[in-house]
Amino acid sequence: MMNILIAEDDFRIAAIHEQFLQKMDKVKVIDKAYNAKETLEKLKRHENIDLILLDIYLPDQLGTELLPIIRKEAPQVDIIIITAATEKQHLEESIRNGVFHYLIKPVTYEKIEKTIKNYIERKRLLNSVDKVNQNLVDQYFGDKNGSKPNYPKGIDSLSLEKVKNILNQIEGGITAEEMGERMGASRTTARRYLEYLVSIHEVTAELEYGIVGRPERKYFKR
Repeated sequence: MMNILIAEDDFRIAAIHEQFLQKMDKVKVIDKAYNAKETLEKLKRHENIDLILLDIYLPDQLGTELLPIIRKEAPQVDIIIITAATEKQHLEESIRNGVFHYLIKPVTYEKIEKTIKNYIERKRLLNSVDKVNQNLVDQYFGDKNGSKPNYPKGIDSLSLEKVKNILNQIEGGITAEEMGERMGASRTTARRYLEYLVSIHEVTAELEYGIVGRPERKYFKR
C-alpha cells in the first residue's frame, strides 16, 4: 500500500485529489494538510508516508521552500508537485530538490493516475534489486538518447525489467506462478512476460513433471 499525504491549501481541490486517489488500487490517502506548517507536522506524525502531493502556493510558505526541509527531515519520502505555478524558477527548484514529477493544474484524473502508477512501478523496480546496472538505470529514468523498444501489447518496459532482475537473482528455473508472486502480479501476467522473453531467446522453457498433477512449464535464463 502506498501512503500519500496531500498538501493543498484549497480544501475543495484536496478533496478532488483524494477522490481521484481513492479510485486507484494500492493507494491510501493517509492525511491532508492545508498549509506548510501542517504539512511538516503531519509528516512527523505519520512515519509511514511514502509520497507527498505538494502544492507550491501554500498560504504560509512556498512549497518549494519546504522541499529542502522535507529532504532533510524525511529523506525517504518522495514528492510530486501539483500546482498552478508556471514560473520557471519553481520548476528549477523542484528539479534540484529531486521531485518525482511536476504537474500543472488543472490536473485530470487520467494524468494523476498515470503519474502515480508510473511512480509505483519505478519504486517496485528499485525494490526488486540489490544492485543496479545501466540497463535498469536507463529503464528508470527513460533513455531519451536510445531508440525505444517496440514491445508487443501488454508488455511494459518497467515490468519487463523487473522480471529480468528476478531471473538474475534466482538459481535454477522459475514457474509463472512463482514469478507472479515475486513481481506482485497474476500468474497470467507473469507468463506473458516470460513467454515474451522466450520469444526473443533470452529465456528457455522446459516442462517439469511433478509427483502429482500435470507437467509445469519452468523458465530458465540463458
